[in-house]
Amino acid sequence: MTHFPPPAEELWLIDAELRQLDARRAWLLTRRGQVVAALRHGRPPAGPPPRPAARPEASAPRVQNVLLLLGGTLLTIAAIAFTLVSWGHLGIAGRALVLGTVTVAVLAAPVFLLRRGLRSTAESVAGLGLALTALDAYALREAVLTGTDGTGYAAVAAAVLAALWAAYGRALPALRLPSPSALAAAQLPLLLATFAVGADLDAVAAALLVTAGLDTAVALRVTVRSARVTAAAGACGLGGGGVLAAGWLSWTAAGPGAAARAAALLVLAAAVALAAAPRLPGPGPAGAAAVAGGLLLVAAGGGALRVALPAGWTVPAHLAGGLALFVAVPDRLAEPVRVGLIRAGAAVQALALLWALPLVLVVLLGPLGLLEHPWSGAPANARDAVTVHTPWPPHPVQALLVLAAVAGSLALAVRHETWRPRARTGALFLAWAACTALPAVCGLPYVATLLALGVITAAAAFLPTPWTAAALSLATSVTVALLSLATQSATLTVLPALTALFVTVSARPRLTPVTAPAALGYATALACAAGTAADWPAAHTALPVLAVAAAAALFAARLGGSPATVPVEVTGAAAAVLAVGLAVTDPPMLALVLSLCGVITGASAVRAGRRPAGFAAGVLFLLAAWVRLAAWDVSTPEAYTLPVTVSALAVGAWRRRRVPETSSWTAYGPGLAATFLPSLAAAWGDPQWTRPLLLGAAALLVTLLGARHRLQAPLALGASVLALDALHELAPYLAQVVGLVPRWVPPALAGLLLLAVGATYEQRLRDARRVREVLGRMD
Repeated sequence: MTHFPPPAEELWLIDAELRQLDARRAWLLTRRGQVVAALRHGRPPAGPPPRPAARPEASAPRVQNVLLLLGGTLLTIAAIAFTLVSWGHLGIAGRALVLGTVTVAVLAAPVFLLRRGLRSTAESVAGLGLALTALDAYALREAVLTGTDGTGYAAVAAAVLAALWAAYGRALPALRLPSPSALAAAQLPLLLATFAVGADLDAVAAALLVTAGLDTAVALRVTVRSARVTAAAGACGLGGGGVLAAGWLSWTAAGPGAAARAAALLVLAAAVALAAAPRLPGPGPAGAAAVAGGLLLVAAGGGALRVALPAGWTVPAHLAGGLALFVAVPDRLAEPVRVGLIRAGAAVQALALLWALPLVLVVLLGPLGLLEHPWSGAPANARDAVTVHTPWPPHPVQALLVLAAVAGSLALAVRHETWRPRARTGALFLAWAACTALPAVCGLPYVATLLALGVITAAAAFLPTPWTAAALSLATSVTVALLSLATQSATLTVLPALTALFVTVSARPRLTPVTAPAALGYATALACAAGTAADWPAAHTALPVLAVAAAAALFAARLGGSPATVPVEVTGAAAAVLAVGLAVTDPPMLALVLSLCGVITGASAVRAGRRPAGFAAGVLFLLAAWVRLAAWDVSTPEAYTLPVTVSALAVGAWRRRRVPETSSWTAYGPGLAATFLPSLAAAWGDPQWTRPLLLGAAALLVTLLGARHRLQAPLALGASVLALDALHELAPYLAQVVGLVPRWVPPALAGLLLLAVGATYEQRLRDARRVREVLGRMD
């Protein structure tokens, strides 16, 4: 009900608002002057002047609209209550006189109100009049036409009311309410008429679509925003319901007649959408309407063909319509409409590809089932090889046809300069998928399938587009390698061929980051397969696998700063880890493998940028030594810890020489602790005197060196270990002495100790501070 008032009233409102703003500004300036004067003279400011009148929270037009809306609502409720409750107290003449007089008076009142410029009041009264006309229709049904069908009468009444309200709105164009009210009432006649005659779902869908078409025409012609929004909402709502009903009829049609009727309904909906698309504002709504129209046309054609084709051809039938939209859209159409139809065709093709995707997935991933039982025997054909644990998808021929058709449309129909390279790439992927699935769909023999997929792998590897070639060749090679697991001969033939292929392709620099690791991976698989075929133990198979890691290190050294260096090194490291895993059950072989890994890593550390690998090489050599000692049943902990200590102390000394600021705890602490702590634990449980004596001597030497060079870590660790070692050696004698001393002696000694500490407490604190300062000055 909110509207812009007449110019005179609006000018008065603007002047009132400006006067309030001027008063507020004057008050603020006065108060500012008072505060400034008070600050200059050092006295508190006087109280503020009286503030101007508070600004009203609601404007006059808004209050007016609320009051009018509330009054109209109350009058409408009163009229409804009168019609439903008090109607029976009057005779037929009284009823006609009361309702007729009130309705005519209320409908005529807006004419005089508009002449006086009271537009909001006129809108409120007009709304009450429209409600009274609906009550008149209800009263007429209850009083005079009691024997008529309720649904049919409602349909006629809705049509009459829509016409009357539309005429009333045209007679008083200044009112905004009658036109959208007429459009809202016009949504019901056709739908209620179909319900009244007991029509089937076809008629209901037709009524919805016809009403939506009329709404669309009205929405495109009217200029009043409220009427346009009402018509557009009706078109979308009823049109959506009609499309759903028509789609259900098309899906459940059992014969050509039912399918043709459903197709006609879908074509009607498509015609409405496509007719409205060029007239919609903006490319977004126009494109959306064109896409919807194109999809409806495809659904109509596909639904009509579905009942006439064998099972499995539903998707290809719809795809044919999508291809027609994608390829044969005339250029004379408006640009948003043409683009929308092309997008609709693309959407249909995308849905068809989703339907065909299971076939490609089964062909590519189905051979994974051979990993559970390798070399179990050659399958009869390609289909048996890819369905070890996965079911074969239905309608494979149709799925293959879908892949080929979409690939052809992408390759031939896309002519836009920006999209053409992408479309060709997509067509290449789809053609590859179709060729990969072809042997399984045709049921080729096992050996022929391997040959066919090998040819596809080689052809894909030499495609001109590098990354496309790498992706397609690698994916196909994985499938071929998995299929070759069925027999030993196939495995030992396919893996060398794939290794040689990717080694050859690695000569192309842009493919090396992908193909070189692939070649190393297949070489590793070949080493494992060869060892298994020769009945070697798993630990012995680790040596040829480690040879692949060595080859990867050599190849990475030749690559230098190429982008393929890191992938090659990662693949070589993975091969080395696999070799260690294979040798883990044989300690002597594991020690040898770890040593060789240390050699390879140390050789890599010589290269610039790989210096940190030297630490990994040292760790590997240490692990190899430990494993060898364990294989010799050496249980002395110093045999395991001394190499660590020597290496750590050497690294710490080198670090201190290069960076003198390095703390002794960082440089020497880990190395000393690596031997001292295990040896101390072993000494406390060793009944012999040799280990404690050697440990004490070593601790004493480290303590003296720490004191000589003023290093905290050697001094503290050596002194601590020496004290604990001495305590371990004196423990038996102390226990004997404690057993001979009377029981009152320990409390007495404790008391004397506390007295001594208390008497010399300050001196002890000074001594402790001096010791801390001395240690703090050490490195």
